Amino acid sequence: MSKEVYESPLSSRYASPYMLRLFSSDTRYQTWRRLWVELARAEHELGLPVSAEQVAELEAHITDIDYDFVAEDEKKVRHDVMAHVHAFGKAAPSAAGIIHLGATSCYVTDNADMIIYRDALSYIRRELLCVIKNLADFAMKYKDLPTLGYTHYQPAQLVTVGKRASLWLQDLVMDLEELDFTAGRLKLLGCRGTTGTEASFMDLFAGDGEKIDRMNRMICERFGFDSCFDVSGQTYTRKTDSAILNALSAIAQSAYKFGSDMRLLQHDRQVEEPFESTQIGSSAMAYKRNPMRCERICSLSRYLMADTGNAYMTASTQWLERTLDDSANRRISLPEGFLCADAILRLMMNVTSGMVVNEKIIERTVREYLPFIATENLMMEAVKRGGDRQKLHEIIRQASMEATAKMKNGEGCDLISALSKRPEFGMTEEEMNAVLDPSLYTGRSGEQVRRYVEKLAPVLDQAMPMDSEISI
Repeated sequence: MSKEVYESPLSSRYASPYMLRLFSSDTRYQTWRRLWVELARAEHELGLPVSAEQVAELEAHITDIDYDFVAEDEKKVRHDVMAHVHAFGKAAPSAAGIIHLGATSCYVTDNADMIIYRDALSYIRRELLCVIKNLADFAMKYKDLPTLGYTHYQPAQLVTVGKRASLWLQDLVMDLEELDFTAGRLKLLGCRGTTGTEASFMDLFAGDGEKIDRMNRMICERFGFDSCFDVSGQTYTRKTDSAILNALSAIAQSAYKFGSDMRLLQHDRQVEEPFESTQIGSSAMAYKRNPMRCERICSLSRYLMADTGNAYMTASTQWLERTLDDSANRRISLPEGFLCADAILRLMMNVTSGMVVNEKIIERTVREYLPFIATENLMMEAVKRGGDRQKLHEIIRQASMEATAKMKNGEGCDLISALSKRPEFGMTEEEMNAVLDPSLYTGRSGEQVRRYVEKLAPVLDQAMPMDSEISI
């Protein structure tokens, strides 16, 4: 593409070659021609005046689209579908008179869109499965590694690195379920006429409704769909577009959570995204190691979540049997939504396949806060030895506040040593230190991860390796 004109960053920087081909003009308009071929074939087989030779000639010219002719013709007729009808007829002159017989424009536009969206959702599913598999492997590897948990981004009880990853994993599995639900409800529009009544085909087939149903079944089967929508206006219901973008938005929500968490963890130097040996973190600060991939995940996710609103508005403003104010919006919002979801998942595949866990930093952080976390256990043990729970609680509260104040002032503090000096506990410092084993404070984290990942075995078995390299 010329560098003198605008091009979408999703095309030039972020999306995969597969998704760019799928939403290309060639794929879209060749799918139109395939739909015209299958309509003609069905009409021939059902006895309309369409010959096998005409069908064969159309089929021979699916890929040779004269885009210059289309552009010039559309300037004259101001109708993109008719410009393509004329171009197809020019390529297959003996069949020119039967192209688009009985159909309206949405026969090719809506059905082609649905075919492309179906294939795009299938590809997104493959990418999502790869991310899920990467996170499941990561969660299992680190299921027992204690780490400081946070609530309100303040130190809380211990969890494990794997348990935290299982939260990201579960969100994405929920997204997979929603994606499968959405994909499983996709239907073709079929060939239903200008207001969805099939009136033109009632005329062509002399009132034989069974032939119309057979024609639509034939078209569906040849494109791998089970059925058409039961009823329609001129278009398929735009609620379907809302459902598709909702499913993609759900992935973006989970991706943003993952990316945001990773950015926080990288700030604390606990877990980091991959960083190549020649990678530059900052043009000015040579020491920087910015989490740019996770930042990009969050940035693109924000765009995709906002993009979803287009489908809501389009679905809600379709007048009666149809209005054309959906067209320009859908040409942008649906393809860009898919390209954006693809870009997000490519980044997530890359990050989740190479996350770096800095175990010594994590251990140091745990050790810093573990005395505070252990105080409840110390209090319970002291009560067992005859102590007064309320008095012990107040001693711990005061000692903890003093220790925290020293930490905030940059001073060292030893909470355990301070508490061991209080006779109310009846415990030596050595006895208190015996309870400072991090694994005693992670609850069932490791077991929860193991059980959850084992439960996901049927899902994980579907994952297949995909290229996780990103060029930029």
